[in-house]
Amino acid sequence: MIELRDATVVVDSPDGPVTLLHPTSLELGEHRIGVIGANGSGKSTLARLLNGLALPAAGQVLVDGLDVDADGRQVRRRVGFVFTHPDAQLVMPTPLEDVTLSLRRTIPDKSERRRRAREVLDAIGLGHRADVPVHSLSGGQKQLLALAGVLATEPEVVVADEPTTLLDLRNTRAVADRLFGLRQQLVLVTHDLGLARRCDRVLVVDAARVVFDGPADEAVDHYVALAEHADV
Repeated sequence: MIELRDATVVVDSPDGPVTLLHPTSLELGEHRIGVIGANGSGKSTLARLLNGLALPAAGQVLVDGLDVDADGRQVRRRVGFVFTHPDAQLVMPTPLEDVTLSLRRTIPDKSERRRRAREVLDAIGLGHRADVPVHSLSGGQKQLLALAGVLATEPEVVVADEPTTLLDLRNTRAVADRLFGLRQQLVLVTHDLGLARRCDRVLVVDAARVVFDGPADEAVDHYVALAEHADV
């Protein structure tokens, strides 16, 4: 269970403090949770709170009772994070080496790490690309590889921050199908309203506040109305 208790995010700027997320209280227990909102609305800030990439200036964020600030290392073992740009996560020359690196803290034996990394790549459909240069992968394959590196550590929650924004339709479908097929709880930040409608629950974020929280179709309709009103 993920809990936000009046969690607030504030950053300093040359003009003074800027609130990126106003006090927010939530209990997130559903299997698939979507987060939608305009650019700069605060939705990525909310997502980053869930594994300690962003820390609350006030309030508290708990994952299975663990505080993201005080127990950050343990929280990050439970909550994996997939970024919009896979190149932000891929640091090794080949897919096999990249996933193997993800396992360095959990599997001491080097040969066992490589064996497990191959299993993970096979499971996500990249086994045949295990030894090619990462830069030769397509955008969709890179995003799947970034996801593989996260899944290799066997987290209980996967937070994906706009993972299909840079992909074409075919690759969007491939990545989305992998995400929605996970046994793990999924928190998906997305601009793709079709993907949002596949979630069990959707949060709408606007002006650094959660302004709607409910069933997917109702949340998407609320967001569309909000966007149309903003254009007037």
